[in-house]
Formats: sequence, C-alpha cells, structure tokens
Amino acid sequence: MRKLYEEGFSCLDLPTPYHLQRLKELRELTEDENLIGFGHIGIEKGIFLLGKPIEQFESKIVSTLIKNFLPPQWMKKLSPFPKLGEVLTQREIDRITFDPSRFDEALSSFHPKETPFLLMDGPYNDWLLTLGRVDLFQDPISKIRQKGFIPIFSAQWPTLVLPKAKPLEVAAYAIPIHPKKSLFDFDQTCEMVKKFDKPIIGLKPFMGRRDLKKLKATFSFLFNELKVYLTIGEVSSEFEMKMAFKGITEIPSFIPFQRT
Repeated sequence: MRKLYEEGFSCLDLPTPYHLQRLKELRELTEDENLIGFGHIGIEKGIFLLGKPIEQFESKIVSTLIKNFLPPQWMKKLSPFPKLGEVLTQREIDRITFDPSRFDEALSSFHPKETPFLLMDGPYNDWLLTLGRVDLFQDPISKIRQKGFIPIFSAQWPTLVLPKAKPLEVAAYAIPIHPKKSLFDFDQTCEMVKKFDKPIIGLKPFMGRRDLKKLKATFSFLFNELKVYLTIGEVSSEFEMKMAFKGITEIPSFIPFQRT
C-alpha cells in the first residue's frame, strides 16, 4: 500500500479489515487527508431468516439458485459443482428480513473521511436479487447515504443481476469485465454495459495480463469503447503495479494525478 501511495495513487481498494487498518495507519503516518479508499461491506451483515444470520442458510440458498433460478447453460461452468440439498420455499424467501441494528455495527468500522465510497459486494448481492428480493437493498443503501458515504453496488453476475439492480439508488455499479471470468457471456456483458445509462466500474481488469501491450489494449477497450467510469484493479506485486500504471497513462484523458 505504501508503494502505491508513493507512485501517486491516492484512492485505494480496501477489500478486507486488514487493508482498511493499513489505510488508517498510512493516513496517520503521512498526515495526508487526501488519501482515501473504497471500503467493502456485505449486505449479509444485516440479513436474517427465521431470526438467524442468512449465512447459516448458504447451502440452501445455493441449492435453490441452481435448481430454480440460474440459466441451464451456466451449470456446465460451475467448477467444482456444489453438492445440492434442500431448497428454500417461496414462503422462506419472502420471510428474509433486514436488521438495521446489525448493519449499523458493520458500518461503524468505516468513516466517510477515510472511505467515502462503500462498495456493497459479496455473493449475497447476486443471490438475493436473483431470488427476487431487490426490496432488501433499499434500507441498507439509505443507511449508507445517511452516514455520509457514497454507495456503489457490486455484482458478479452482471447479465442476470444488473437489470434487477438498476432501480437502486447507488452512485455506480461495479462488475467484472473480463473474458476469462466465468458464469456469464462476455460479449453479452459488453453490450449491456454499452447500453446501461448509469456509471459502470470495471473490476479486476488485470486478470492474467502481465504484458504491457495487452494492458494498454484492455484500458483502451474499457475506457474508450465501453466508456466505463473507472476500474478497480488488483495488483499482487510492485511489477504489476508499475505495469498497470504504464498501461493507464497510455489513455491521455485518464493520466493519474501526480503529487508534487
């Protein structure tokens, strides 16, 4: 994280509590209030069924999705294929509820000055929307806004979920846009992004792309053709960081800000 900061990046992705703590420490060390990040929060922190956390029903939810909701052509892409068991009844799906007090506990880890953007992510976004419970997102999004954060919705199944998520009052939608990302049709996703009239953020654009020429082509495709608003990338080494930096500087209108 320190290396990214020294290279000029001042808005960082913070997918775990560990990364969030590192940002807090770096802000304190550098005394740079312009250093901010994307916090991550899962809606499941406040979702319950029959008085129990929704995570306790994960296997049942997965079985329900596979048996009753997911397109048949997706089944061959599931690897490893999960063991199927009991499914949720429609009555159980209807009884899934949101507990604001539990969600507030999760929100208390963040501060708008450190993480003005909160990325609502995790598999439950896709799962709950596919189950038809878009209503469960209204209250947590309102809470995020009331606390002074900017909500961003993340989905891993864009072709299935984005149309259902469009009514949500979020600032942007973050989705993977990569031909190697399974469980959706890449071409169909790209066509949807082109027609989507709300800001799109591209996730994990660097997957398997260590070659500078490929990175340049990736950024050009994302920003010039798909017109994504921004990208959130994952780098695992200083080499990948520098390659990503070189790639983005090839797009004139997206040259990163340099501290002086």
